[in-house]
Amino acid sequence: MRIKEQSPIEHIIEQRKQKAKDFVNLGMNPYPAKYNLDKNNADIQKTFNFLKIGKISNIKIRAVGRVMTCRNMGKAMFLDIRDGYAKIQIYVKKDNLVAGQYKFFMDMVDISDIIAVEGILFKTKTNELSIMVEKWTMLTKAFRPLPEKWHGLKDTQARYRQRYLDLIANSKVKDILVNRCKIVSAIRHELEGLNFIEVETPILQPIAGGANAKPFMTHHNALDMDLFLRIAPELFLKRLVVGGMDRVFEIGRNFRNEGVDKNHNPEFTMLELYQAYADYNDMMQITEVLIKVAAEKINLNFNLEFKKAKMFDLIEEYTGLKLLSYVESGKMFDRVKHLNLNLPENATDKKVLDQVFDEKVVPNLKDPTFVIDYPAVYSLLSKAKFDQPEIAERFELYMNGVEIGNAYSELNDPQLQKMKFIQQIESKKQNDEFFALYDEDFIFALEQGLPPTGGLGIGIDRLVMVLTGTESIKEVITFPVMKPE
Repeated sequence: MRIKEQSPIEHIIEQRKQKAKDFVNLGMNPYPAKYNLDKNNADIQKTFNFLKIGKISNIKIRAVGRVMTCRNMGKAMFLDIRDGYAKIQIYVKKDNLVAGQYKFFMDMVDISDIIAVEGILFKTKTNELSIMVEKWTMLTKAFRPLPEKWHGLKDTQARYRQRYLDLIANSKVKDILVNRCKIVSAIRHELEGLNFIEVETPILQPIAGGANAKPFMTHHNALDMDLFLRIAPELFLKRLVVGGMDRVFEIGRNFRNEGVDKNHNPEFTMLELYQAYADYNDMMQITEVLIKVAAEKINLNFNLEFKKAKMFDLIEEYTGLKLLSYVESGKMFDRVKHLNLNLPENATDKKVLDQVFDEKVVPNLKDPTFVIDYPAVYSLLSKAKFDQPEIAERFELYMNGVEIGNAYSELNDPQLQKMKFIQQIESKKQNDEFFALYDEDFIFALEQGLPPTGGLGIGIDRLVMVLTGTESIKEVITFPVMKPE
């Protein structure tokens, strides 16, 4: 029987496993439960930056971190260790350790191990704050080395699948994810200051509603009923406004069983808020405030002016076409055929209009732009203008060519809302699309009386993309959905 040879990585893993056993055999724990630390590496760098170049201080310090690099010079070595905040250089010299410890360090410490060191601070001749090591402790013996060329992990599939490696290898990734947390925190704090109450609504819902999207379906065994992962929390949040909670918001995950691209992920985070006795103009003001405080939180100098433009004016500006009168005419496709859009000939007027706007207008919307006055017939939950019933009191916000938010004056006429629900269901049946069940309880809630209300939804992932200058939604989601290898 032929014995299979170990691959290089398997050999490295076996060597490191043996080192972990060697620690135990020597009476040392390679995985201690705790290590008391005074300062993290960033605080050390900031606090002691005053040290003079080439000068050894009398300051003793402890530091921890993952071993990232090692430069061996025979009887001494420089290593970079990184904790969750910053890296710091350590200097390990044979003469500074007790007898045998230098060789033990060389033999037992590998790249990717997490260690603790104690020693004296000094600044090298190249002005780098460093620690002259006198003692060291193994905190975690890593079995696997860092990825090849860890400082520039390029395989995007590997980066998203193994985000922990991505975070180790690419400091920018961690900065983006930390900024995401700061943005969410700033938005939440600002809304609480405006007397909004944060609530939670069901993720498992008996009826998929609140947006025009295909849901994920599951089955509850104990109740023997089909449920849907929510595509939007809207209908539940408006029920709360009916019940007297005049200002509510939710920051949570939504799920849509649709395409994946640089701006779409099957699960994503949305902010939705509802304010009684307000309309879509109030939502514009809140949107500006939220985006500016989010930018300020991550130290982004955001001084761009928010513009406002009508949807059909923009289409005319970038295509030369006047399309408002063609809405629901059945002639939209013929009117735009010369634009060479990627559309089937049986595309609905709504699909054609969406495609014209997405291809010909959106790429030009670099500055923050509130696009207003959408067709009421395509705005299921929006209130129409009283003196112009074909137009909805609705806007979408675009920044850097990406849709960030959607808002409207909420439709609170129960009879009209019921009629629009029924029309939508019939339309989807005719086009062989997935159709939602009729939400009778939501109509019942509207019949109790929903006050005039403004509603706003902001895509957190996309907002983070724009504010951090990131081009793919996968970069700003900690663990994006990935197809199995």
